This record gives sequence, structure tokens and C-alpha cells, in this order.
Amino acid sequence: MIHITLGAKRPVDPQEDQLGRDHVGWDPDMSDEALFRANRGCWVLGERAEKEQYVLLSSEGKVRMAIEIDKLVPVAGGRKAVEGRFLTAGDPVYDAYVGGTPPVGPTRNPINYYDSPHDTRLCGCGCGEQVAGGWFLSGHDQKALHARVAKIGTVREFLDWFDATYVEPTAE
Repeated sequence: MIHITLGAKRPVDPQEDQLGRDHVGWDPDMSDEALFRANRGCWVLGERAEKEQYVLLSSEGKVRMAIEIDKLVPVAGGRKAVEGRFLTAGDPVYDAYVGGTPPVGPTRNPINYYDSPHDTRLCGCGCGEQVAGGWFLSGHDQKALHARVAKIGTVREFLDWFDATYVEPTAE
């Protein structure tokens, strides 16, 4: 789970902001929609962020919002913005965190990662086991890969098939 500590609401120039925002940060009078739009990006997020399902936004010692991540999209300067939806009461992640103390202590970096029991998914190999902070249990990525190679035949046959069918993506 990604945890981001927000500062107080402050103005930004929409002409210079990568998302066209006129403010960022937190203010007690902000609606959930305004809080989400103002703070969904532009963050320096490490490789681990690609594996996370949720973002918590905190300010002044309380979690103010929980967001379910659909995807992280690149913006200028190597930063990323969150595409997703903010959660509401009744969602287990919202109920566990919003309004409470942040799950990580104060640090100099506003972005932290937290291993949450709410942030698990089924292993990508199809074994049915739960995994946190990634896509596969240890070694199960290889298990999944080799199972798919076996559907084609040998490794050599798989490589021939892949080379014959793969189309290099074009830059948009």
C-alpha cells in the first residue's frame, strides 16, 4: 500500500502543472472529489508502486482518503499520477484507515510503502494463494511461465511462436 503525506492546500499554476491543477494539498473544507483531483499526482513513485493496489492520503496526523488504483500513468519528469477511485465508508480499506492514525510514522519522504493485510491479491500463477506487495509468491512467476511454455511445446518452439506472433508496440 502506498502512503502519501500531504501538506496544507496551496496554489499551483495550472499552466505549469502537469495535470492542469490550480491547487494541491489538503484542506478540511475540500470534498472527496476535490481532494482526489488535487492529489492524485504528480508523484515520484518507485518500482514497488506498480505492484500496489491502494493509496492512502494523510494530513495533520490522520488518514484523509483511501484510493483504489486502476493504474499509474506517467507524467513529465519521471513522475506518475494515480488513475482510480476514492473509496467510501463500507469499503474495508476505507473503514480500516480513513479517519485514523496513518499506518506509518512521520518521515522526511512524503511517500512510504506499507504492507497491509488489505492489500493482497491472488498469486498470478493461478495457484489460489494470497500474495502481498507483488504479483507472485516466490518462484511462482517461473511456475506460471513454464506452464505457458509447455502449452506451446519446447522452449525452442515457444521462442519460434513468440517471434512469429509478437508485434512491437509503436510509440503514440
